[in-house]
Amino acid sequence: MIGCNPSGDYPKIDKTAYIDPTAVIIGKVKIDKNVFVGPGAVIRADEIESSISINDGSNIQDRVIIHALGNSSVLIGKNTSLSHGCIIHGPCKIGKGCFIGFGSVIFKANIKDNVFIKSLAVIEGVKILDKKFIPNGAIISSPKAVESLQSISKEEIVFANKVVRANLRLAKGYRLKNCGLATE
Repeated sequence: MIGCNPSGDYPKIDKTAYIDPTAVIIGKVKIDKNVFVGPGAVIRADEIESSISINDGSNIQDRVIIHALGNSSVLIGKNTSLSHGCIIHGPCKIGKGCFIGFGSVIFKANIKDNVFIKSLAVIEGVKILDKKFIPNGAIISSPKAVESLQSISKEEIVFANKVVRANLRLAKGYRLKNCGLATE
């Protein structure tokens, strides 16, 4: 479902994006080139003066929820993967080349480029610098927790890039086979 918010704002979706028919996209949402939005994803910018922007080559996998509070925004950088079931709640900024693991929750956070977050992590109210690694189940909500983070490994970089490439292929394949919705 693609629809307007109470202010009358409709999503703007690039024609090269793939949107699964079961996804819900509402309001002031901008989805750029070659973005994959999987089954059951919910992307809502329906509160007053909220917005969501998803940049080129990113993937929003099954059951991901992205929502922006009123007077806030969510920005997802290029080639970023939001994996199955994670929640991204604005105000929030996620840089390019990031991987957000299964079931993780991100709220009121500024995550810089090439950050790798494993499954079921909670990131709230902090700024995460470039190329950091956050382990499974971590709770990062204080400057002290941020200081303890390790750098991303070569293996995580390779994995994150592999996920982006796989989802770019999916977006293109589904679009070419006219599966689901590809709208402008």
